[in-house]
Amino acid sequence: MDSFEDLKALVARFRELGATRIFFKPLSENDNSKQQVYLGGSFEVLTYFPYGEVQAEPGLKDPTFKAPLDFFWIGPTSREKAPGAQLILYSRYPEVRLSGFLRGCRTAPNEHLRPTPKDLRRGVDGRLLFFGTTADGLTLAHLAPGGSSLALEAALAPHIDAGLFKELAVPGTPAGNSKSLVLMRLREIQQLGPVPSMRLNRNGERIPYKALNGGGYTLEALLGITPNGDAAPDYLGWEIKAYSGSYITLMTPEPNGGYYGANGVGAFVRRYGRHVAGKDQMYFTGRHHYGKPDATTAMTLGLTGFDNAKGVITDASGSIVLLDQGGNEAATWTYSNLLTHWNRKHASAAYVPYKLQSGADPSYCYRNPVLLGERTDFSKYLSALVAGHVVFDPGSKIDGIATARPKVKARSQFRIPRQRLSVLYEKFEELDLSA
Repeated sequence: MDSFEDLKALVARFRELGATRIFFKPLSENDNSKQQVYLGGSFEVLTYFPYGEVQAEPGLKDPTFKAPLDFFWIGPTSREKAPGAQLILYSRYPEVRLSGFLRGCRTAPNEHLRPTPKDLRRGVDGRLLFFGTTADGLTLAHLAPGGSSLALEAALAPHIDAGLFKELAVPGTPAGNSKSLVLMRLREIQQLGPVPSMRLNRNGERIPYKALNGGGYTLEALLGITPNGDAAPDYLGWEIKAYSGSYITLMTPEPNGGYYGANGVGAFVRRYGRHVAGKDQMYFTGRHHYGKPDATTAMTLGLTGFDNAKGVITDASGSIVLLDQGGNEAATWTYSNLLTHWNRKHASAAYVPYKLQSGADPSYCYRNPVLLGERTDFSKYLSALVAGHVVFDPGSKIDGIATARPKVKARSQFRIPRQRLSVLYEKFEELDLSA
């Protein structure tokens, strides 16, 4: 593979190909084509890479997940895809490794990724593996050999230390500065005072929103975020959540197994929900804590394939389960599905309190403190569920049960008390933006 003349040329080439984030990892001799490239000791690593659908590999000795990468080796004039590149998540340890990055790629740096005999290994050997990630889901890569001018220059260049990775500034993008930009915009929104309730339509136009649940929609509209079910972060790489009560909604994933997964929300509510007195409605509600039958539904939330004491997944096919009184799986959420959503969406998150100004036309004031969570891991989420902090707090319903065309609404939400939010993140701050 051709090398770059200097770091400026590498950054310019990555930027030309759409990279909005550039970071590198110093390699050790055991980072090679045989033993794979070690990326980190927790699933937090997943917040750096745009990966495809996570697949469980339950038949292996150790519980393992795999996630494909749209991965390209980059040179000054070359760009070639490594079709077999993937992330491998070993959940028992836990750790994440990069695999399949050489196979089927003519310009890959094979000569610099050959295994080193055990008796000759001395740890970090001077090689640097650069990554650039793009908004459309590509991972770009370039390897600088140990002792090369590029490796020596990059090792001394200004960077943000992010654990195993060293992040470089990317000209023309908010990378490394997105936090300050998010806080600046939230401060501006706070200073607006009461804001009429609104949302964005599919064309990105602001339109009035009359219902009294518009606090989140209005904040998204002010930030230019069109409502969608995408698992990507909302704004400059940050998930933005507005809240007004003591509980905060973390995510609303639909079950993909159990009775619910097989038959859908309508059948589930008819079987497990309750009728509303005097109305043609059924609801499924309740605040379900781990290991305790709920007072409303008598159903119990649990986990399969998770070691509570060690905080690690022990079965790649495991799931969050909701059991009915007979011990049947009424609903399940597989770890492979939830893991993708959690790590992509919650890597960096801002929780913004608001107050409803009621009237003929509702409006919202956005307040302090803003809560910031950075660096998370799916095992933190599962541990918080076991501790009783994260709860399943659904609000699914059917209107017009006796009619020919009943209206069904799915709302399978997981929530956490505001005062427990910090347990989900490595770094957590409460900021008064008026100060």
